[in-house]
Amino acid sequence: MAVRAAVLPAVDAPLEITGIDLPEPGPGRVRVRLAAAGVCHSDLSLSNGTMRLPVPAVLGHEGSGTVVAVGEGVGRVAPGDPVVLNWAPSCGACPACARGEVWLCANALAGAAEVHARRADDGTDLYPGLNVAAFAEETVVPASCVLPAPDGVPLTDAALLGCAVLTGYGAVHHSARVRSGETVAVFGVGGVGLAALQSARIAGASTIVAVDVSPEKEDLARSAGATDYLVASDTTAREIRALTGKEGVDAAVECVGRATTIRTAWESTRRGGRTTVVGIGGKDQQVTFNALEIFHWGRTLSGCVYGNSDPARDLPVLAEHIRAGRLDPGAMVTERITLDDIPAAFDTMTAGKGGRALVVY
Repeated sequence: MAVRAAVLPAVDAPLEITGIDLPEPGPGRVRVRLAAAGVCHSDLSLSNGTMRLPVPAVLGHEGSGTVVAVGEGVGRVAPGDPVVLNWAPSCGACPACARGEVWLCANALAGAAEVHARRADDGTDLYPGLNVAAFAEETVVPASCVLPAPDGVPLTDAALLGCAVLTGYGAVHHSARVRSGETVAVFGVGGVGLAALQSARIAGASTIVAVDVSPEKEDLARSAGATDYLVASDTTAREIRALTGKEGVDAAVECVGRATTIRTAWESTRRGGRTTVVGIGGKDQQVTFNALEIFHWGRTLSGCVYGNSDPARDLPVLAEHIRAGRLDPGAMVTERITLDDIPAAFDTMTAGKGGRALVVY
């Protein structure tokens, strides 16, 4: 059965909206009709070669939808069930999974190397981008890539739980471990940054500084929980220290993935504080430190994959925050678009503009 999808024909090539032939779900697989998908910088990182996975590919890794068919042996979901896509399912058997660090699973992206579908026009094999190929009207995924959508959460909002919300929430609660009364700075007011701002508010942070290159994002950042807003500049670290008694913040969360931003986040963190890097940067982005400052400042610098989250554990927690009105995925959406609008949304991200676009099917 042919469906429409956004296909990346090659690294650095423009996305193409075209028909693809999806197979029926085989053993252990699930067919999902998409309700919504988020347009995320991780997909951009795949399209420009920062993340190296097989192409041509159907992109999209953050989505939700309804199960329309299941293959043999699938018992966890059934046709008609609303689900959230999980782009990084853990295998449960590798050393990271054995340690309980499922977000570091060595086999999480193994499915990206398997043929997902074929182009309807010429039969070219297509791969599933980051496992779930959510930029399509329908997708077929392993059963491990679907989680029950939480009750009381609109299915369009639930799409963002699969990446932006989990990552931003986890960066604050699992990686940076923000405690009540602490001060926080969030660099980058995209979907993940907005989730981090809301999560810092949930954690009870006293001062929450949002930093972005765009002055137009101030209202959005403040509505998400920011107490202060700074337009990124050469003096950002100094301005953050001025807002925090000349000390710097207890925790800085970098959601951009650029060397200059990581360095600024580090310099904005107080002595003994925590700097968490969420953004995916390229190999050309070199961050330098001298040995004396590492000793003197006593800061912790850590990477953060998928918010250091376990989706099966954390989705119910996020759902409770949403139902209680403490967390609003819809507030992270700056634009609602159609499948045909995805290439233009990618152009906007490439230009460093815009926020979280939500594809509504």
